[in-house]
Amino acid sequence: MKILPTMINGCFLIQPNIMHDERGRFVKVFHEGIFQEHKLVSHFAEEFYTVSHKRVLRGLHFQLPPHDHEKIVYCVQGSIFDVALDIRVGSPTFGKALTMELSAESGQALYFPKGIAHGFYALSEDALMVYKVSASYSPANDTGILWNSAGINWPDHDPIVSERDRGFSSFADFQSPFVYEEAPT
Repeated sequence: MKILPTMINGCFLIQPNIMHDERGRFVKVFHEGIFQEHKLVSHFAEEFYTVSHKRVLRGLHFQLPPHDHEKIVYCVQGSIFDVALDIRVGSPTFGKALTMELSAESGQALYFPKGIAHGFYALSEDALMVYKVSASYSPANDTGILWNSAGINWPDHDPIVSERDRGFSSFADFQSPFVYEEAPT
């Protein structure tokens, strides 16, 4: 696999080597040694998945300190428009969003450091997203930013959004506890 930098320092695109044969394909999205070589977190406390119908938007989610976490996300069925919003005070990309399509076909994954708000929009009829996180779920620290308040060019201006996600504070009103630290090289 290749670990490629993105426009947001500390966020990486994981490009796997996909093996194809007459049975289908084999995709490896995580390798502890390769992650350690790149100084990325290689211990994950939880792994879970969501299934979203077309036009569903989830996000922009994160956990507050001390339960903040690094995260790997990838799509194993269908395709999604994925968003990573930098909410680290002092970051050169504070308030900027990385957007890209993730799909089962591409096998690509994204790695996020602490201080990134994450969301996605389901492009396909059904999209199955897998998440690996470095800290366990903490309901008291789980929160988000209103999906349409950070200048992101979403593919739909009237998506299906949960009541919880519609109730998040706007980006302008969010007081970030996250402070930017230069990612290791």
